[in-house]
Amino acid sequence: MGRLEGLIRDEDGTRRCWWCGADPEYIRYHDTEWGLPVTDDVRLFEKICLEGFQAGLSWILILRRRENFRAAFADFDPREVARFDRRRVDRLVRDEGIIRHRGKIESTINNAKRANDLRDEFGSLAAYFWRFEPPQKRRPRRLTRRHLADNPFTDASIALSKDLRKRGWSFVGPTTAYAFMQAMGLVNDHVAGCAAHEAAELARARLHRPS
Repeated sequence: MGRLEGLIRDEDGTRRCWWCGADPEYIRYHDTEWGLPVTDDVRLFEKICLEGFQAGLSWILILRRRENFRAAFADFDPREVARFDRRRVDRLVRDEGIIRHRGKIESTINNAKRANDLRDEFGSLAAYFWRFEPPQKRRPRRLTRRHLADNPFTDASIALSKDLRKRGWSFVGPTTAYAFMQAMGLVNDHVAGCAAHEAAELARARLHRPS
């Protein structure tokens, strides 16, 4: 694989963001999910919870266990997760298929309750989260690896984090919020020259923003 600035070039010449490396599962995630706009409430809730579990760890570790997380957390249906009790928490702490961090598990249940509050207030999680999409004029004209390294969070992710925490959410700091925004397509952070950049931009252009 040839390496370019912020890019990895595969044997067939396809250029991708450097962070997906050569792992087939990571490449598939990069090519078919990351950066494409999402308006499905369950996927949005799942992703912000998994970003919380990732805190202090690598995303590939979480990605490889995603199906285990889905099984453990009722496919991340907020109304189901909000019903989890102490006995369920104790069982999850013993589940070797997920990250056995009691604080993060309890946070997920708390955040499910807060997510239900948001759905009642805004009609959907999508309508809430997409309010924080930054205007295009605040985005860099040419996105590079250096820019991303120098900006692990943004004004928009700070605002999202602050608002979520005010509403009682946990494990949603500005960096976690920005990783969520990148993955769910609220921003297109595929670096310049990445083959997936154009597809993500086109999907965002076609998206009917929830309201």
